Amino acid sequence: MRPRSARKTERISPSPSGPPPATGPRTSGWLLRGKDERLTAYAPAEGGLLRWTETAPGGPGWTGPQFFPAPGIEHLTLAQGPDGYVHFIGRRQNGDAVDIVHAIQYQTGRPLTAWHSLGNPYKTVERGLKVGVPAATVNTAGAVHVFVRNAGRGMQMRRQAANGKWEGWKDLRGSKAHDGPAAVATSSGTVELVVPAEGRMLRWTQEKPGGDLTQTEDLPFTPALRTVTGLETAEDRVTYYWNDSDTKGITAHRPGADTVPLSGTPADSPVAALRTPIGGHDCTVLAHRGSDGRPVLAACVTQAESDGVWWTATGEECVGAPALAVDARGRVVLAVVGRDGALYVARQRPEEEGLALAAWARF
Repeated sequence: MRPRSARKTERISPSPSGPPPATGPRTSGWLLRGKDERLTAYAPAEGGLLRWTETAPGGPGWTGPQFFPAPGIEHLTLAQGPDGYVHFIGRRQNGDAVDIVHAIQYQTGRPLTAWHSLGNPYKTVERGLKVGVPAATVNTAGAVHVFVRNAGRGMQMRRQAANGKWEGWKDLRGSKAHDGPAAVATSSGTVELVVPAEGRMLRWTQEKPGGDLTQTEDLPFTPALRTVTGLETAEDRVTYYWNDSDTKGITAHRPGADTVPLSGTPADSPVAALRTPIGGHDCTVLAHRGSDGRPVLAACVTQAESDGVWWTATGEECVGAPALAVDARGRVVLAVVGRDGALYVARQRPEEEGLALAAWARF
């Protein structure tokens, strides 16, 4: 299924004295749909976070960007639960002190809560400084799970208990882990984690929702660092996508099956992955930033990557990872941050078969 590119860009001039420009998102999960069906885009900026919000479900207008201070936060990841709450998990460094912090947006367009510290797995400064960047996911019960690489290059987890209180940090063990973990919550309520490591990927799974995460057999692959994305493509079946470390393009893999090379020319940002119906077919849509800086889009029947994936470049150069979502009208939405720090959005043309994008709009 070959997507068709959007060429024209509609420009909406920002205020000359507005917030700082956005920088490139390091993760692809920054375009989210709230309980009121409106999409919200989030991107890092110097000293904080920017937010754009649809003015009505399905657009086309957006408000923002609004600036939210997040001093000292070097890396930010987002996770959304079934209740629509958006959780912000960051690694914050203040001098020699490093902690993992958490904030929540309860409703679309509403303020964020204050940043709350989840602490650090270590009491000593030297070991605390070695804690990696976080990954997070929220299970069907609304429990937030946070994962970080520890000083010994294993993995640590902190999660919310059934009563909403946070459990302590738990050592999941593992060895020789790199930064860039990817966590996925399945529709049955379980959580799965994969982590790039030296010469392999480490993997943890749950037998039942809320249970212990158990390390399973390693995956014999070495993705480029911080490029792994997981997507549930069947009940309790996760497909992982990553940039090949030998620059052979994008790779798809479902544990227990063969890997599928998807070609492409990815830059150093992770793949965005979305599952949605297109033309009556259960499809997976993928997007990444190409080596020339432009966003690149592809689609295939879900779990049929081996039948072929064709990439189409679209729009102008961007920074960081693209993001994908489905809007209130069922249209695929591709969002990027441009080199000028603005938000650019292109929506699927509903009147055409397949995945054809309308003109890009700048906000």
